[in-house]
Amino acid sequence: MSRYAWDKLNGLSPYVPGEQPRDRKYIKLNTNENPYFTSERAIAQVTRDMLDNLKLYSDPECTRLVRAIARYYGVDEECVLVTNGSDEALAFCFQAYCRGGVCFADVTYGFYNVFADMYDCPAEHIALEDDFTIDPQKYFCCGRTVVIANPNAQTGIALGGERLESIISSNSRNIVIVDQAYADFSDFNAIPLTKKYGNLVTVNTFSKSRSLAGARVGYVIAAPELIADLKKIKYSFHPYNVNTLSAALAAGTMEDDEYFHETVAKICATRARLSEGLKKLGFQVLPSSANFVLARRMGVSGWELYNYLRSNGILVRHFDDERIDDFIRITVGTDEEVHVLLKTLAKMTEENI
Repeated sequence: MSRYAWDKLNGLSPYVPGEQPRDRKYIKLNTNENPYFTSERAIAQVTRDMLDNLKLYSDPECTRLVRAIARYYGVDEECVLVTNGSDEALAFCFQAYCRGGVCFADVTYGFYNVFADMYDCPAEHIALEDDFTIDPQKYFCCGRTVVIANPNAQTGIALGGERLESIISSNSRNIVIVDQAYADFSDFNAIPLTKKYGNLVTVNTFSKSRSLAGARVGYVIAAPELIADLKKIKYSFHPYNVNTLSAALAAGTMEDDEYFHETVAKICATRARLSEGLKKLGFQVLPSSANFVLARRMGVSGWELYNYLRSNGILVRHFDDERIDDFIRITVGTDEEVHVLLKTLAKMTEENI
């Protein structure tokens, strides 16, 4: 740190992104990216005229993309805000709604703690149950903003619609933010509830189910007055927050529903095969509704599993969090990638590592 930096920077623990290696070619199952190519229909949206217009600023309202999102989910355009990835959307939410206090699970997406520290939001960590599920009653009438990743960002476990709605309805005096990065891989999406509850903010992304992690596009769907709050922050910070090409690609994926459902179905099918394969090898696998699984093998530390796989050309994610440090998080890749992973873990088992 330089002597010129804000003193608070010394106390921040920034988010640590997944490894992006350059030393060799790996099977990359560590950052929950979609293994399939983005929609060809989306790629076709990028025209020569669009490239020529990169000399101009992008549309700050992302008009075409907002229209596509609103039409897809059957909401008014005033209920949609497009952001530079869902992380920017979450940052806006923390600034707008969490200064008076925020609560979230003790094991969840790491950025919640970072934003709480950055924006001086007093944070309460609510412990997951022993089986890593959320007990909704712990969030009832909590007197502060609630943030829930559903499915949960590190465990993959989803909270069913009725149980999630019970949290929203019991906190009518407070905002409830539902982070839906992985919702498309589950059986429930909270977006329809935004028509019923004026305190609900849903945060969504194109990074996972729509294969646009590198494009950096997210979006919020909420009541119009909440979108107005977040737009005020956006226009005080970064008006041209989504670039022209990314907005066009995202709009194209919204218009290619058949391909979207096809790739999501593939990932869910492979997730089931991965989970069963791990269980046959003696792993405990948490029930996942996301595009990853969290798994551990008794007698072998999570760090050992991570290093063994890395040394064999496979990247997974290991977290130092005390409650899950025996686990590894494995992104659902293609069937071929999962086959190699399971074969490698079987070899490890045979070697008694």
